Amino acid sequence: MNASVFVTPILIILLLIYCAKKKINTYSTFAGGAKGAIQLCLDIFPFLIAIFVAIQLFRVSGLTTITADLLSPIMNAIGIPHELTELMIIRPFSGSGSLAVLEQIFSDYGPDSYISRCASVIMGSSDTVFYVATIYFSQTKAKRLLYAIPVALIANIFAAIIACQVCKFC
Repeated sequence: MNASVFVTPILIILLLIYCAKKKINTYSTFAGGAKGAIQLCLDIFPFLIAIFVAIQLFRVSGLTTITADLLSPIMNAIGIPHELTELMIIRPFSGSGSLAVLEQIFSDYGPDSYISRCASVIMGSSDTVFYVATIYFSQTKAKRLLYAIPVALIANIFAAIIACQVCKFC
């Protein structure tokens, strides 16, 4: 049996021991956290709907394909194969959309190809910038995204460039 099976039960037991030692009412603390989570879900729901609708409109309208075709020469110039351009466009917006693109890449090129390996590393080394920003900034007082989003997008691009360079040697 794998030792990782015991990690969660051990953490729960340690948490209960800690709460007992500190005389924390675990049930009321848990219930208060759950109540706060429900309110959080209600607060961020409109922001989630807006980003999901925008992403779907972007994909259904064909703008992702048009944008990918326009950006392919630039992506090639910085070391990202043109086959990954649509993934690079969708990834900052949607995790599930980028998974669909990744699945298409796997079926088109095979899971062990250079393109698929690059796509896998890009998926693991980048994030859904706009989704995370929507959730995070909807719940904080910080509303100026002047630096946060561009820096995150630049980090995603550098991660993709490095991923493609590393995958050339693997």
